[in-house]
Amino acid sequence: MENAQPLREPARLWNKNFLLLWQGQLISQIGQRYFNVGMLFYIKQATESASLMGGMMLFSTLPGVLLGPMGGTFADRFSRKKIIVYSDLIQGILVFSLAALMFFLIWATGLTTSDPQGSFSLFSFVYLAPHASAINITWMFIVATLGAIIFAFFTPAMSAAIPDLVPKEKLSMANSLNQFAIFLAMFLGQGLGGLIFSITGAPLLFLINSATYLYAAGSESFINIPQPPVEPEKKSGEAWKAFIKDTKEGLSYVWNEKGMRILFLAAALLHLLIAPMLLLLPFYVEDYLNQNASWYGYLLAAVGLGSVVGYLIAGGVNVRGRAQSNLIILSLLGASISLGIVGFITQPFIVLGVVTMIGLTAGIFIVKTTTVIQLAAASEIRGRVFGLLGTLTSGLAPIGMGIAGVIADMANKNIPVIYATCGLLVLAMSIGLALSKEARDFLTIDVAHKAET
Repeated sequence: MENAQPLREPARLWNKNFLLLWQGQLISQIGQRYFNVGMLFYIKQATESASLMGGMMLFSTLPGVLLGPMGGTFADRFSRKKIIVYSDLIQGILVFSLAALMFFLIWATGLTTSDPQGSFSLFSFVYLAPHASAINITWMFIVATLGAIIFAFFTPAMSAAIPDLVPKEKLSMANSLNQFAIFLAMFLGQGLGGLIFSITGAPLLFLINSATYLYAAGSESFINIPQPPVEPEKKSGEAWKAFIKDTKEGLSYVWNEKGMRILFLAAALLHLLIAPMLLLLPFYVEDYLNQNASWYGYLLAAVGLGSVVGYLIAGGVNVRGRAQSNLIILSLLGASISLGIVGFITQPFIVLGVVTMIGLTAGIFIVKTTTVIQLAAASEIRGRVFGLLGTLTSGLAPIGMGIAGVIADMANKNIPVIYATCGLLVLAMSIGLALSKEARDFLTIDVAHKAET
């Protein structure tokens, strides 16, 4: 590993390093949403195969889930800056190769509708309809799978780097801004991605996505990320043993810190139990609210709006110690109660308010718990901690959706009972968190506690 810069706390939140990282990731995440939209719609229009779409989603998420702990170890043993920069650079090259392949096949096959001579012109892809291409889809699977592997290394490096780029007392606000960037990227990326796809088709969408990754990599190359130095191993065999040892140490660290272990389980179960709500929302809208599909969009927008408000509250409200612990537990209680009652409400506008509250309370919980974990974990092990957290939360959400689908079919789509059951389970988890002295004490960790250690 290269000689790392000494750990020195920045003087303000919007310093050069954090600003470059934040805006670079906002741009690249918008592009990532473009890729997701283009990938799914291309497969749908080219093959009409739901199985291929499901397989693509699996290949684009599963490697990241499985490799999360290893990615966290990389983030602790190697330069986090290099991991972040090279991840975006490689992603940009991969997606560019897919766009180039699709444009080449367009030129090679002469698939244009605007030119009666069948020749290729620079903007002829505007008029192209997506077409079945085994070559395109095969390479798309490869790009999506490699992207998921890269993401497993990128995410822990990002989460581990943020606390060293901002003042400790501004860490909640930094996490709030990071979550807001994710929401903004989802909102702009999915909305604009669908519009661009409808006009141009997939190739230009992928080309734009590659440009966003390359822009982010260039922006991040000017960042200085402080990091404790790690002594390199002399032999490759010893290096691999040390790597496995470090990964196990990360797992042991989380397990032996009882407060952190309980919080990890709470975060994982929250993702597991909120997932059924999202999966069954279309059935809830049409069968219980008796509304059309537009209300599905309204409710998702309400959850997003509530989350943004929650991010802002968590980042702006300066609570410490026991007050911070109480806020985190109350936010989890609020999410559980809202989730439990929403299935029994049939007035659409009241439902809007309740799902907004789910987003708000979940947003507070996510930002505050992320901050607590970042403060509790020392910089030299922080990557492994967040690698494991990402594996638990990202892995349990799709499992929750799968289980919910089976249960919903067995229960004849009894959405209120399923929602209420999920809400009761989250409530029980919240009460367990509140009754655990270790968890309550762990949730009091703040800047003052960090300064004392």
